[in-house]
Amino acid sequence: MTTNILKIEDLSVAYGGIKAVKGASLEVNEGELVTLIGANGAGKTTTLKAVTGTLPNCKVAGHISYLGQPLKGQSSFNLVQQKLAMVPEGRGVFTRMSIHENLLMGAYTSDDKQQIAQDIEHWFTVFPRLKERAGQMAGTLSGGEQQMLAMARALMSHPKLLLLDEPSMGLSPIMVEKIFEVIRTVSAQGITILLVEQNAKLALEAAHRGYVMESGLITMTGNARDMLSDPRVKAAYLGEG
Repeated sequence: MTTNILKIEDLSVAYGGIKAVKGASLEVNEGELVTLIGANGAGKTTTLKAVTGTLPNCKVAGHISYLGQPLKGQSSFNLVQQKLAMVPEGRGVFTRMSIHENLLMGAYTSDDKQQIAQDIEHWFTVFPRLKERAGQMAGTLSGGEQQMLAMARALMSHPKLLLLDEPSMGLSPIMVEKIFEVIRTVSAQGITILLVEQNAKLALEAAHRGYVMESGLITMTGNARDMLSDPRVKAAYLGEG
């Protein structure tokens, strides 16, 4: 039987009189890579921030459950302890810390030094660029390298669910390909991922299932491969048709 990791039901988010999300529902099951695609301003990032409880003052309605338990009112610190990690838009690395120190910060909920050292070595095999620069200050890295570091830092917490918010934003085409290669590698290791992404083609090629969000509404969902060939998706997001 498939284990439900995240379930969002009838989520609405309003900033004053502006409704950013209007009754959205989606779910992510264990081992899946699910992508939420849509244009800039569609409400995708707001949806992720509603999951993590990191929205500014606004009105949130609906139900969000993680591993069968409601998330409402929980602090982000508690979510990390419950193995829910997010890589935010803009990456958010500790710029005045080294790569190695950033990874240690990702493991702050653990005191098993041997396990932490093993985890760092494991993610260094997935992100060899980071191993080459382990002592380098994070603020001196390129945008793509900072994105890799932010992902590796989140993975240090052994997440049951990894939320990725626009990981390709602002990166060169070559680095975007590399980031998606890493996303596929992480997914293949069995880590459950919810990916918010504007690059619909790469996101749907990597994902198992997809959702389309338009103006705060979920307007389409299905098998990611099927969505790639859907005329509506092609016309709106793939520059085809």
